[in-house]
Amino acid sequence: MTVHLQDAVRIRNTCWFECRTATKLLLVLLFVLPVLSYSNSTKAAATVYYVSNDGSDNNDGKSPEAPWRTIDRVNAEPFMPGDVILFRRSDYWREHLVPRSGNETGYITYGAYGSGDKPLLLGSVEKNNPDDWVYEGGNIWATIEPTASGNELLANPSFSRDDSDWYLYNGEAARVESSRDTSDYDSAPAGYRLRCIKAGKGISDIKLCTNQFSVKRGGLYLFVFRAKCTTPFMLGPPRLTGSGSAGRNYSLGPEIGKKRVEKTWTTYMQFYRAKVTAGDARLTFYLGGGSNDIIPESIAHGRGPSISGIPEGATFYLDSLSFAEYTGDNVLTNDVGNIIFDGEASCGVKVWNQSDLNAQGKYWYDEQKHVLKLYSSKSPSIAYLDVECALRDHIIDQSNTSYVVYDNLALKYGGAHGIGGANTHHIIVRNCDVSYIGGGNIFGGRQTVRYGNGIEFWANAHDNLVEKCRLWEIYDAALTNQATGPGVKQYNIYYRNNIIWNCEYSFEYWNQNARSQTHHIYFENNTCAYAGYGWGNSQRPDPTGRHLCFYTSSAPAKDFYIRNNIFFETKRGNAFYASAWPEKAITALRMDNNCWYQSEGVMIRFKDSSYTMARFPAYQSEKGKEANSITELPRWVDAANGDFHLTEQSGCIDAGSDIGLTEDYEGNPIPNGTAPDIGAYEFPIRLYP
Repeated sequence: MTVHLQDAVRIRNTCWFECRTATKLLLVLLFVLPVLSYSNSTKAAATVYYVSNDGSDNNDGKSPEAPWRTIDRVNAEPFMPGDVILFRRSDYWREHLVPRSGNETGYITYGAYGSGDKPLLLGSVEKNNPDDWVYEGGNIWATIEPTASGNELLANPSFSRDDSDWYLYNGEAARVESSRDTSDYDSAPAGYRLRCIKAGKGISDIKLCTNQFSVKRGGLYLFVFRAKCTTPFMLGPPRLTGSGSAGRNYSLGPEIGKKRVEKTWTTYMQFYRAKVTAGDARLTFYLGGGSNDIIPESIAHGRGPSISGIPEGATFYLDSLSFAEYTGDNVLTNDVGNIIFDGEASCGVKVWNQSDLNAQGKYWYDEQKHVLKLYSSKSPSIAYLDVECALRDHIIDQSNTSYVVYDNLALKYGGAHGIGGANTHHIIVRNCDVSYIGGGNIFGGRQTVRYGNGIEFWANAHDNLVEKCRLWEIYDAALTNQATGPGVKQYNIYYRNNIIWNCEYSFEYWNQNARSQTHHIYFENNTCAYAGYGWGNSQRPDPTGRHLCFYTSSAPAKDFYIRNNIFFETKRGNAFYASAWPEKAITALRMDNNCWYQSEGVMIRFKDSSYTMARFPAYQSEKGKEANSITELPRWVDAANGDFHLTEQSGCIDAGSDIGLTEDYEGNPIPNGTAPDIGAYEFPIRLYP
């Protein structure tokens, strides 16, 4: 088990203050002293950077008097292990953080400085001005369709000369014929035609690439093109990469959103945010016949078709292309997962067809034109004081990163995940607030599957920690680790002392490949309330509300600890759901000293049995679990207003087990009585004889 510096110092202080037993103190010192020695050796080399709304990216960022201004500047810096990046409290940013990795010699920390509220990272675009909206009649208001304003970067975008500016690749399993077409085009004098004779096995078997052009880091680019095909098919978004066989990704975040290529000429748009400055960028259409090249997160719960590629015998036509920098403000670069009105007073209701816009607050996102349409009896700028459109992007995209700390940050209004990304290890998320997350269309096109988790560890993940965070109003799961591919390993993941409410799921897990493995997952001392009471439940096609949601998982699992948690009320579902897990898999769950309360319905659902709260003793006996768990009201101070402290009458006091935690959500020592309490808060008052 990894002991982190903050943990070690807190353990040391708690032990000295509480005068614990000599045995515990000796164990603590054995862990603490090496960590403190290592910390002192790396601290001198670390640099602290500051970011504020009043800063300038021309500053060096190394003092509160000369801070940087943007997260884009933060993303560009090649930080060293041990570096600390601090955002000023009470400031906010509408940018996406892409963290740098530290290593075993030091974490890179993203935190806060100053006084006031936690620095706020928003994943939304604000639409509050009258000029943001155009009236279309019938109480329908639309945002402005974006148009590029920079110089054209593509050579020969209308095929006015031959197609030598294009590169066509087809693998051994594919065969195509292509040429400049002067007879069937969208704009004079010509277009481009590609006939598929053999589609190949995957979409990479047929690639059509543009010429090289230059992009600059942080620049937003709009790609517009017209296309049709004699047989409709699903086209994946063209990718912005570097030239060469490696095809390095030059776009910040994955390009999501399939386009259905129709039989008639249709306009398509795609936005890209460049993450590098380079002169060898290009766009690539992936057109082969494969069906397995979607981003991993798109396979949510095994649903959804993949990109199909050009059908054999079909002819694909392309014309009227443009790739240029977009310099406008408040553009809706991709799907809007949620609209948050008037400082969270209410949320929009997403519909999938424009014809369904028939009541106040309903909205539809036109993926082809990147336009939002909203039903409102008057201009949205008048009907609402504030309109926040949550875009389908992770607010923090930590794919392939490690040795990173996020501390005292607030994340709001994102249409994908709050913190998401594949293949991570040694990630610490501490003291963060994550709310109003999710709702975006994961597949794009005509698929209608919404998603969005508060904090997700996707694919390979190990030695990660989430503690002392608050998560609420999440479309899917507050906390989750999940995967689909073969050979995935998830282990040593800790979720502890977190407070979760009004999320569809408090914790969700699945690992759907028999050649993968999961072990040593810890969900402990968390307070979980009102699963399914969030903004998205009534809009879901599958409204449930579950605290523990275990979907089909073929990967062998062991040492899965769920202890000292409070699970209070669900709206429509089961507090504990594992209906697809075989009996053998259930034995991997080591559960005890939890407090359960669900006033109605089936509280626990397995593949072969179900239990209401009244039948909890039967569950304990038949499954051999949770001998020391209880079913009663946790008795909080004021749960309706978010105060989940225990009152003196709570049965959760002294009802937990000693699992090695030394402090609660607020830093109070554990235990503060004869035994640890259940939940994230330790009851503070003890009267000793």
